[in-house]
Amino acid sequence: MSSVTVSIDTHVHSDESYDGHEPVELILEHAAEIGLDAVVITDHDVIGESKRAAELAPEYGLIGIPGVEVSTAHGHLLAVGVERMPPRRQPYDETIEWIHDRGGVAIVPHPFQRSRHGVRQRNIPVPKPDEDAIPVSDGSRESSPADGDAAAARGEPAELHEVDAVEVFNAWLFTGYRNRRARRFAAKYDYPGVAASDAHHLEYVGRAFTEVEVEGRESIADVTGDDVLDAIRKGTTTVDGRRAPIRMAAKHYVGAAGRKSGYYARTGAVRSATAARRGVAETLSAARVAAIQGTHRAARILSWVT
Repeated sequence: MSSVTVSIDTHVHSDESYDGHEPVELILEHAAEIGLDAVVITDHDVIGESKRAAELAPEYGLIGIPGVEVSTAHGHLLAVGVERMPPRRQPYDETIEWIHDRGGVAIVPHPFQRSRHGVRQRNIPVPKPDEDAIPVSDGSRESSPADGDAAAARGEPAELHEVDAVEVFNAWLFTGYRNRRARRFAAKYDYPGVAASDAHHLEYVGRAFTEVEVEGRESIADVTGDDVLDAIRKGTTTVDGRRAPIRMAAKHYVGAAGRKSGYYARTGAVRSATAARRGVAETLSAARVAAIQGTHRAARILSWVT
């Protein structure tokens, strides 16, 4: 069967987020230029610009997928592939169910990092050992037909709504510890892993991304957003969270700053004058910024890739 590989950054913030800085048009332009096939705008508790970005994506040669980073009662959760804003401050498992009911996938972002509203491990719904299962000859256990009734009698939900994937590499983390812990958690419960930039500034878009293998398609042009969601559910994902060498990082910064300057110059908006000047300044200082980032990266690179 034919298949294609799609490169996607599933966690990016636009200027609709309270902490984002870039318009979606510029993010889409940058994503296409650096070789991504899709980028999901996941603003905090707002979805308007993400939906608009999904509609605009084909104009940039990208696959359009909307999403949002919703604040649940237990921490942040990515709702990817939904067209509406999930209810805020609801329990984690109920929010997952809401996302599934609307055809989306639920991804745990920056898990266990409480300083960034990451969910605690105990609040992620996972399968529990089935004490009522019937032993079979190979030593495993199969569910009893009465398991559902027994669960209901105990006041437990008949169906467990689990997450679809775990963000096992978040490029915004300062050390590799949380990423390694996320990888161990995903492996333990056999959840697909994804990598994402969690970018709030243009130059970080695509610094970590996920390669998703989509079966049954001849080319990326044939791939739909639903195809990508199905592939994530199936777990045909490969993470790429390795940082670029300093020289490549400098090129990335310069390219982002140049695109930002050019974008605002083209828009001609009143607010673009200041932004364009800022873009030029960023271009001039890009090498210095990249060198500073590279110094820190050199000290942390081993923890990120192991």
